[in-house]
Order: sequence, then C-alpha cells, then structure tokens
Amino acid sequence: MSRIDNSHSNKTDISLGELLERIADAADLPLVFAYDGKPVKPGYHVTEVKAGQFSALDCGANPEAWSEIFVQLWDIEEGERTYMTAGKFSAIVRKVSEHVRLDASAKLTFEVSDGVRPMRLFCANDPVAEDGALHVTLTPRSASCKPRDRWLAEHASNEKRCCGPSTVAECCA
Repeated sequence: MSRIDNSHSNKTDISLGELLERIADAADLPLVFAYDGKPVKPGYHVTEVKAGQFSALDCGANPEAWSEIFVQLWDIEEGERTYMTAGKFSAIVRKVSEHVRLDASAKLTFEVSDGVRPMRLFCANDPVAEDGALHVTLTPRSASCKPRDRWLAEHASNEKRCCGPSTVAECCA
C-alpha cells in the first residue's frame, strides 16, 4: 500500500483531476470526507456525479463561462458498512466517465445531505493521510462577486510585481 504525500495538503478548492491524482497512490485507504467539523458516516454513498457547462452574466455585466463537476454525497449510516476506499471512489468516477464527459480541470463541487437537511454545497481541500485513512475536508462554497474577485487578484499581483525592492522606482514613481 502506498502512502499519500501530505506535503501539498494546504490547497483548497481542488479540481476532480487533482483529487483523483492525490488519492491514486493510496487506493486501499478509507476515504473520509468531513464537513461542519465532523466526518461523514461510514455508510455514505456517492449518489451522483454530474458535469455541467455554465454560461452566465455576472453582476458587472461580464459574460462568464465555466465547467463544473458535482459529486453528491449522501451522509447516512447503513448497517455495518465501513468507509469506501479511495480506490472505490475513483472507480465510481471512472464508471461515470464512461458515460459522461468529465473535465478533470473543472471546478469541483460536493453536494452533501444526510437525507433530512437540505443539500449544501462544498469545495474540497487536498486529501491528508492520517490515522490510516485519507481525510478530505469539505469547506462551504460561498457566493462571490466575480468583478470584485478579479479586481482584488489584479491588485494583489500588481503589488507583488511593483512593490519589490528592485522595481519600486520603475512601477511606483
């Protein structure tokens, strides 16, 4: 059994391809998703894997287009079931990919419900190998303003580019 390298485990909002790549070396380990500070129940199911192509107009009247993959988790207790392995999760995704085009680089969203409470949306953090299992923390997917996000990213990159010691005179004069 291979062990997953935890040295890259600080990335949030990973793609399906990144998730599958990271868990490939630990196919025999149980795959434990966690949200709201607690792990899913051992009997959880992957009830759907679906791909979507979206076109939209953001709040700044800018056209947007993206691909997104949704993995639906049903967080239930079911008999004596144990956590599915990373290999089984990968096999489910492979089976879906035989029928549905899955873009490995697409935005990955988890839809999670216990069958009682409404479904909620999450993004996935990098898996971490710990205590004989792979743990994937799911973080709530919040709304955002794309024009504001672009503006913040542009200004952050300008600061990095223009405010270093060697470029202050060139950029900030």
